[in-house]
Amino acid sequence: MKRQLRALAAASVLLAGSLVAVAFGGNASADTLICEQYGSAVIQGRYVVQNNRWGTTAQQCINVTSSGFEITTLNGSSPTNGAPTAYPSVFFGCHYTNCSPGTNLPIQVSQISSATSSISYRYVNGTYNASYDIWLDPSPKRDGVNQMEIMIWLNRQGQIQPIGSVVGTTNLAGRTWEVWRGSNGSNNVISYVAPSAISSLNFSVLDFINDVRNRGAINNSWYLTSIQAGFEPWQGGVGLAVTSFSANVNGGGTPPTSTPPTTRPPTTPPPSGGAACAVKYTANSWNNGFTADVQITNTGSSAINGWTLNYTLPSGQTVTNAWNATVSQSGSSVTARNAGHNGSISPGGTASFGYQGTLSGSYSSPTNFSLNGATCSRS
Repeated sequence: MKRQLRALAAASVLLAGSLVAVAFGGNASADTLICEQYGSAVIQGRYVVQNNRWGTTAQQCINVTSSGFEITTLNGSSPTNGAPTAYPSVFFGCHYTNCSPGTNLPIQVSQISSATSSISYRYVNGTYNASYDIWLDPSPKRDGVNQMEIMIWLNRQGQIQPIGSVVGTTNLAGRTWEVWRGSNGSNNVISYVAPSAISSLNFSVLDFINDVRNRGAINNSWYLTSIQAGFEPWQGGVGLAVTSFSANVNGGGTPPTSTPPTTRPPTTPPPSGGAACAVKYTANSWNNGFTADVQITNTGSSAINGWTLNYTLPSGQTVTNAWNATVSQSGSSVTARNAGHNGSISPGGTASFGYQGTLSGSYSSPTNFSLNGATCSRS
């Protein structure tokens, strides 16, 4: 869900008439209690644990151990149709100018030869997700909001869901994940949701980065800025714990000779000649953005070899990025051309692509589509 990442501030807080000890940027050798809103402590001389209570004014405290942390006080509560109360987490890399000791992040994706991590959680009752976050940006950013957030939901408790809408499934880290795609208004989000709770995982972070790159959301010139693991609580959550965390990012990859495009151009020129077709257009919108999944069905008796779909977007809609097609926009007119892998559609077969856009005003879907110059029906 949407998270606002804030600058850290060193402070201590007064609770019930007594001074509560807090940590900020220090090294936690023995257990350390953090109650300050954005307080942090270093563990193992390598990782930063942060309280990051951004969504509520109610008190939250975490006990930092040598290997992770536990939520000991959590008085905030948020409705499940809104944002969570906080994101207590442990991270490697840079988060709002707070960089973990000796980190080699930010690092360009093209330079990464391997990126591995392991995480172990302890779960309790409540409404929350156990979230592993991977942050990327076109620049080597050490502060502020990054443009791409990869979220790995290892556990989902209660009536909550990721940003955006479901765009399919994928197999990564030896498991099947439901994939969601959307935007929280500040950054794009691709989420991988486990079908059941995972209490520990040892995996390749680079596999998830490569999957996001293959979806056209980033390219090799982008930078990995931080890796984070923790919890987003809505209701309850005392006793939630990260019991262990590790992350290693190694360089030595091959740098790109030029900046690759966000979406791959078609391998064949736009075809000529009409086609019998039907289009299914499924959209998900929010205040200032939307995603759309477009499915083209060949309703004719001969194969379609290469396709170009044309239609007009309603006023106030602008395409920002796409996957599985090259999508261009001129005014309200949109042209979508097949990618290299989905240019052929057999009779009765389908091809799909999707995109994300910004929205001004109320949302409505386009109604008229033509494929290779022939009008398509709606399905």
